[in-house]
Amino acid sequence: MMDYLHTLEQIKAYVQSLFRTVDQNKLFYHDLNHTEEVIEHAVEIANHYRLSDKDFFTLMAACWFHDVGYLQHSKDHEVMGASLAAEFLRNKGLPESHIDEVMACIMATKMPQQPIGLLQQIICDADLYHLGTPAFKERNKAIRKEYEANHAPIDKTKWREENLNFLRAHSYHTAYAVEHLTKGKEDNLAALLKKTEQTQQIQAPAQKENPSVKKEKNDRPDKGIETMFRITSNNHQRLSDMADNKAHIMISTNSIILSVVLSVLLRKLEDNTHLILPTILLLVTCVVAMVFSILATRPNIPSGIFTQDDLRNKRVNLLFFGNFYRMNLPDFDHGMRELMDDRDFLYGSLIKDLHGQGVVLGRKYRLMRTSYNIFMYGIVASVLCFIVAMIIESL
Repeated sequence: MMDYLHTLEQIKAYVQSLFRTVDQNKLFYHDLNHTEEVIEHAVEIANHYRLSDKDFFTLMAACWFHDVGYLQHSKDHEVMGASLAAEFLRNKGLPESHIDEVMACIMATKMPQQPIGLLQQIICDADLYHLGTPAFKERNKAIRKEYEANHAPIDKTKWREENLNFLRAHSYHTAYAVEHLTKGKEDNLAALLKKTEQTQQIQAPAQKENPSVKKEKNDRPDKGIETMFRITSNNHQRLSDMADNKAHIMISTNSIILSVVLSVLLRKLEDNTHLILPTILLLVTCVVAMVFSILATRPNIPSGIFTQDDLRNKRVNLLFFGNFYRMNLPDFDHGMRELMDDRDFLYGSLIKDLHGQGVVLGRKYRLMRTSYNIFMYGIVASVLCFIVAMIIESL
């Protein structure tokens, strides 16, 4: 009777030596780690079905050899793996009928998978176990990297489409895998589909301009342009905050002066009529300076409504709340989707937004400059007037 356990240890050592002695620089997925993972998953499923020693050996031998063909060439690697397995097992004295079973299990992993019998179903499900696990994303990246290293670069969009088609067409074969992995595979399919839809939304503007030309990777919005918009907008916001702070200082200062004048100085004007003109000048200075400061910070709110005609002619800037705050959600949602689907509309809105910020900043700083000038010259004039009045009164 054959010692299956001992033979499996010899198979393991042999396959591991193959992977370690052959250059694997272009194997990012079908490496020794993948083979050992398939072994692990096959054991998990096999234990559920309580296989006989003979069937368990057949399954494990096939798992160890199923991807060694990648060490020579990815094309028809199942045939190469089956041939190496047959050669090794013949040297161990395994009957031809048993060797044929091992080879059949290896060949069952060839795409599209069409396993016959439980053993072939188990190795097929173990080979694609990752489709139903959170590791799918990382393993998929490794597969793409390996493909590009051995063949040619492939567009990310095309790669996602092929993966979507593969996941949709794939089904697990054993009842165990169906129960434990189908939900995870559906989640991975949904995540991939969502990513694909997001990419299509980004690419839609270019495809509208020229439907026959696929959007190339280097045709994406220039990050330098996006950075320019972001930095400029942030600078405008900081300048606006500075203007508001200056206005707050001016309003607070003049409020204090007015409080003192109204509460203290006005009571003494009856006895000090010579101070009436300087006091009036000071009051006027403070009030006018406050008015300009308040005007600089007073918000100017548009109507908050845009029409479909505005949307079609790209006259509305949906990046500013004042243009939509009175619109209902469906109309605003429609407008935003039109904006996101049209690159010219999007960049035009960003330009309008920057221009609008600049116009508001210009108005704020003009009013603040006027306010500061009035306060500066008015205070000087008021003080001089007080001095002159005091001198005249003393004569």
